Amino acid sequence: MLTGYRFRLYPTKAQQQILLRWIGCQRLIYNAKVQEDRYYRAFQRRFVGTAGMTIPVDQEYARFISEETAFLREVPSQVLRNGTVRFRQAYQRFFQKRGGRPKLKKKSGRQAVWLTSELFQFIPLTDKATGEVNGYQLHVGTTKFPVGMIPYVAHRPHAVPASIYIAVEGGQWWLSFAADDSTVAIPGNGADVATERIADDLRHLSAEQLTERTLGGDRGVAKPLMTSDGHIFDLQPVQKARIAKHRRQRQKWQRRAARRKKGSKNQQKAYRKVARYQRYEKNVRQDYAHQTSHRLVVNNAYDLYVFEDLKIAHMTKRPKAKKDVQGRFLPNGRQAKAALHRAILSSAWGEVVAFTRYKALRRGKLVITVPPQSSSQECAVCTFTSPDNRRSQAEFVCQRCGHRDNADHNAACVIAKRGIHTLLSGIPLTKEHKRMRIFRKLGPERSEVTPGEIRVRRLPPMAEPQGSQNQEPPGAIPETPASAS
Repeated sequence: MLTGYRFRLYPTKAQQQILLRWIGCQRLIYNAKVQEDRYYRAFQRRFVGTAGMTIPVDQEYARFISEETAFLREVPSQVLRNGTVRFRQAYQRFFQKRGGRPKLKKKSGRQAVWLTSELFQFIPLTDKATGEVNGYQLHVGTTKFPVGMIPYVAHRPHAVPASIYIAVEGGQWWLSFAADDSTVAIPGNGADVATERIADDLRHLSAEQLTERTLGGDRGVAKPLMTSDGHIFDLQPVQKARIAKHRRQRQKWQRRAARRKKGSKNQQKAYRKVARYQRYEKNVRQDYAHQTSHRLVVNNAYDLYVFEDLKIAHMTKRPKAKKDVQGRFLPNGRQAKAALHRAILSSAWGEVVAFTRYKALRRGKLVITVPPQSSSQECAVCTFTSPDNRRSQAEFVCQRCGHRDNADHNAACVIAKRGIHTLLSGIPLTKEHKRMRIFRKLGPERSEVTPGEIRVRRLPPMAEPQGSQNQEPPGAIPETPASAS
């Protein structure tokens, strides 16, 4: 099963400059493709006479290398090629309705470069006595564009990947990739196969046996996670105090950076301090999610973990602007909702479930999600559902049977029962994922091996639809630009 790995990377100052140049050039090619696509679509919308002209969605980049961009020749051609491949992959996701159109990548924040197998090599370190592989050394670069050996810390064994990402964020460098994980207890051709096999084994148990082997989890803002066995998982008080302190320091340095000269060294120093204070809170949240998920899966009393299927991205969307009949903006509660969004994102809801899922698969356990509707208003004893059952944030009193309990603990028990019902109903627990393929063939580009240089075009509404080659999946609705104004 493919598993993601993320390790700390320690390049030298000279290597950092080379990698930063690679990152910038790949970002430039990607943004150039995005701007080119936007130009073609805007031009076609505004001029009716262009009906019949095609909009290219290809992987060519040679036209972006000119006298003004001669620095692009100072990096390997594979770096530039991978920028166009990432653009095409983004458009494939858009055609498959898995995301929006490609957007411009910003120069601020996390920066990464995608390297394929032509640009790196994992050299195995073998034990001379036993012949076993104890680790790897990462070599990056080519004969013409060498980077050298870059040390990295692998805190767990890993296989050799087909491609890697080298990223920098807040002054720290990271190595990330996906590779086969041989530690999964149940073999299969992916996480979906392993999930269904574990589910089939658990379905042989009765409802009473599953009740003893199931742990439900209710996620909230006041209590990030409360399980059906009565345990509460939250940050430590000292961590909360330090996060609040770092937030104040981050705001102070943001104001200082805004007052300094744009692009100056002093402004860059201020922004590095901002990133450092922000990185602390991120690391604490991630550490909390890892420790919580580990404590859940190492408990041998449970084989099934059930959580609510919360749409966190929808819950934290920015509220839409409201206007009156005269076109003036009305209050929409944006500031109050922003505080709720901050609290939701700070609770690490998504990370806890994601980390628990892959760690449970390694131990032959299962994690499923159930609908969250009315879970805090339903009685875990008699299933009576009413808004009056929850008198306050922490108190739950059933209006039918009189059952009293902590509101979050009662919701966790309800979620556990829903998970057992979902499992025994025989409903498939996994969905079919649309997969993307990258076709490779020899082409006229600078690199020796390049993805297929096949032009994929979208025709306007007035022209007959034309099928594309290896771009749109079978049965997909062909993309058409908006009608001319």
